[in-house]
Parts: sequence; C-alpha cells; structure tokens
Amino acid sequence: MLARLKEDLDAIFERDPAARSVWEVIFTYPGLHALWWHRLAHWCWHHGLPWPARLIAHLARWLTGIEIHPGARIGRRFFIDHGFGVTIGETTEIGDDCTIYQGVTLGGTSWNEGKRHPTLEDDVVVGAGAQVLGPFTVGRGARIGSNAVVVKEVPAGCTAVGVPAKLVKCRDATPSDRRQETADRIGFSLYGVTQDMPDPVSRGIDAMLDHIDALERRQDALEKRVQAQSADGADAQHVDRPD
Repeated sequence: MLARLKEDLDAIFERDPAARSVWEVIFTYPGLHALWWHRLAHWCWHHGLPWPARLIAHLARWLTGIEIHPGARIGRRFFIDHGFGVTIGETTEIGDDCTIYQGVTLGGTSWNEGKRHPTLEDDVVVGAGAQVLGPFTVGRGARIGSNAVVVKEVPAGCTAVGVPAKLVKCRDATPSDRRQETADRIGFSLYGVTQDMPDPVSRGIDAMLDHIDALERRQDALEKRVQAQSADGADAQHVDRPD
C-alpha cells in the first residue's frame, strides 16, 4: 500500500513542474485526493457494498470537484491535474500512466446496460475540457487535444483534435523510455496540443487547393501542347499545298 502511494506521488512530481514538496502535494492536490477516495469506494463497490461506495464517491466529489463512479477501473500512476469538473463514468477503464486535465468527461452516449464508457490504454493524455464519449478504445500513447469531442476509436500513438475529433498525426506508441518521452513532448504534454497544432479542416482545404492547382497546371500544359501540334499540322498542310 505504501509503495502504491509513493507511486502516486512520484507520478505527480514527474508530470507537474509546479509540485514543490511532498506535503504540498499530499494536502493540496485534489486529483490525488479523488484517486485515494476512489480506491476506497471501488473496494466497497466490488465487495457488495454499493450504497457506501456511492456515498464515498459523492463526498469525494463534494470535496474535490471530481466525480469518479465507484465502478470505474483505474490503473497505476494515474494523474488528474487541476481536476475541477472531471467526470469518469461507471464502465470506464483507464490504464497505467494516464493523465487527464480539468473539465474532462469520460462518458457514455447510451442508457443501455453494459459497457457504455471509453477505455483508455496506457500512457494516454486527455487535454482540458475534452469529451471522450462512448464504449470505444483510446489506444496506447494517444493524445486528445483540449476541448476535443471524441466519439470514435483513436488508434495507438495518434493525436485527435477538433469537434468532432479528427486525427492529425500518429507516432510510435511504444517508446522504450517513458520519462524521456515525457521530456520530449514539450509543447503538448500539458494540455494535449502544441502551439502550432494544425486545424484538420483547414489542412484538408489546403490539400484540396494544392490538388486543384496541380490539375490546372497540367491542363495548361496539355492545352499548349495541343495548340502547338495543331499549329505544326496547319503549317505542314500550307507547305505541301500545290500552286
């Protein structure tokens, strides 16, 4: 148990440069408090005590501003930064080393029983305000941009931004050194976007314009060749005509 608590603290120090001391993190980080309360609620939920589980989750939401259903399954070294307004649904599954920011919803789109909420594989980052809705998988190492609305599967190692979310790039999802990868993600790792992240719609329009320009250039070249051949044919007929 103590080893698990140490893992939680180490994860925060690795991912949050604002963390300055162990005591500061223990007493002032609501994401850490919500995670600890959730473990107790989750234990009750899976030991036939649903009412105490829901009561604990309710008290945790009141104290932290973070709502995690007792049925949600959360892996190791999970970090909720800032955290206010985070909602995690009952059938959500979260892998190891995941990070989410304030205003994130891991929710469902159906009232049917069974799997209704997303599955986040290891090392997923979900940016502030993002909504991940539905019983699909966000692959290992994927990134969800701030305020994105994700309603379908995100492949491993890919970045999704926009409303509805579209893939803007993919990368290797199995780095050998997670800490080095985190250090190399400067510009994205905090909120799921970079300063120069392209808009997928405008990028698509740019691609179409480039394609149209290329077609027009080819058409102009063909027209000039046809005109040149027509002129050569007319000159040949004029030379060969008898007096």
